[in-house]
Amino acid sequence: MLFNSLSFLVFFPVVTLLYFILPHRWRWLQLLVASCIFYMYFIPAYLLILVFTIGVDYVAGIVIERSAGRRRQLFLLMSIAANLGVLFVFKYAGWISSSWSLILPIGLSFHTFQAMSYTIEVYRGRQAAERHFGIYALYVMFYPQLVAGPIERPYQLLPQLRERHYFSWENLGAGLRLMLLGFFKKLVIADRLSAYVNYVYDHAQYLPYSYVIVAVVFFSFQVYCDFSGYSDIAIGAARTMGFDLMDNFSRPYFAWNIREFWSRWHISLTSWFRDYVYIPLGGNRVGRYRKYFNVLVVFLLSGIWHGAGWNFLIWGALHGVMMVVWMWRRDRNRKTEGGKMTRVLGVVVTFCLVSVAWVFFRSATLDQSLTVLRHLFVAKGNSFYVQWITRTSIAVGFIFIALLLILERYTSSKLEELKGRFWPDIAFGVFMLTSILMWGVFSGQSFIYFQF
Repeated sequence: MLFNSLSFLVFFPVVTLLYFILPHRWRWLQLLVASCIFYMYFIPAYLLILVFTIGVDYVAGIVIERSAGRRRQLFLLMSIAANLGVLFVFKYAGWISSSWSLILPIGLSFHTFQAMSYTIEVYRGRQAAERHFGIYALYVMFYPQLVAGPIERPYQLLPQLRERHYFSWENLGAGLRLMLLGFFKKLVIADRLSAYVNYVYDHAQYLPYSYVIVAVVFFSFQVYCDFSGYSDIAIGAARTMGFDLMDNFSRPYFAWNIREFWSRWHISLTSWFRDYVYIPLGGNRVGRYRKYFNVLVVFLLSGIWHGAGWNFLIWGALHGVMMVVWMWRRDRNRKTEGGKMTRVLGVVVTFCLVSVAWVFFRSATLDQSLTVLRHLFVAKGNSFYVQWITRTSIAVGFIFIALLLILERYTSSKLEELKGRFWPDIAFGVFMLTSILMWGVFSGQSFIYFQF
């Protein structure tokens, strides 16, 4: 079920209302059933894949906790192999063999990583194995973050699924505010920019560089508003019921270097790779060049996680190289930060580098990526294709981007800042709702990260 669908406008209030009406002992079941319905809106048969991996990891957690020594390690490896095996079959087998083609289950990479974090934490002794099968199933399937995160950790979410949550106007206001912000990002900005971006990427070879540059900039904000918009809606929907999900974005385009960018972008995935890949490889405890190698491995895996294709691998490699260069400069005691003007310049340079890398992420093929990059420097275009692009659409796009940057600079989505601010909260909600109704694109476009 898409957040930006009429079905969700009915689903969300009904599920939230029932959650508080039902006795506490039945709420887990109500949320689990609701989550199954939410997921079955896409391809109902693929619910069986989730049931399989949930069953495997539920048993694995208990067996790992009861085992010791090599047996404990063996059961962990078996659990990880089962999860990655399902991911490989549906996501990567088609890349390796052109004769193999399956429709990718929605959000497979997200709930696979969330399930893996559970068995790894049980193995490390930081998380007790969950004995209640329904509670564990809900941990994997909790509908707000089931399809595109945030990727939660078991010690953060599992205890909340057992807690008794009471209705709170404060939680309701904070949750709805976040959801409106998410819908604004998705419907008003991301889906509006996508029309221009799609056209330019499909006809880049016929357009002058100015139009292509605008498309590259627009996609940077499209992918951000699309994904962070989903996260805002997910966190907000959970918040209305009293659940706290981790923040996934923190104004990433205000970052003044690439390391800062990755501390602000898709935080739940970045921290997942840090805790379960980078640190086990040695992290910062090894020599300088081994540390650089570990960083490259993490970003190559991140690229592959995002998609099966050379484009995603190159995108991950570019970010890995940028990160290594930044670390090399820091390790040589060169200044990586500075005064206000230096930081402003750093923000601009970081945004430009990230935007160029996004070309590989956005393009359907490697050839399309190279075509777009080549035409960033070609001045002459074909007037037939240029005429289909209006200056108004470009101007409107930049106006909404400017509005977004102002909102992000001077407002915050944190719950603490909403306490005792009834009228500002109402004004913000009215402004968001009016903007969505007036300028939103209601074509039911899917979220970009659903393909992962």
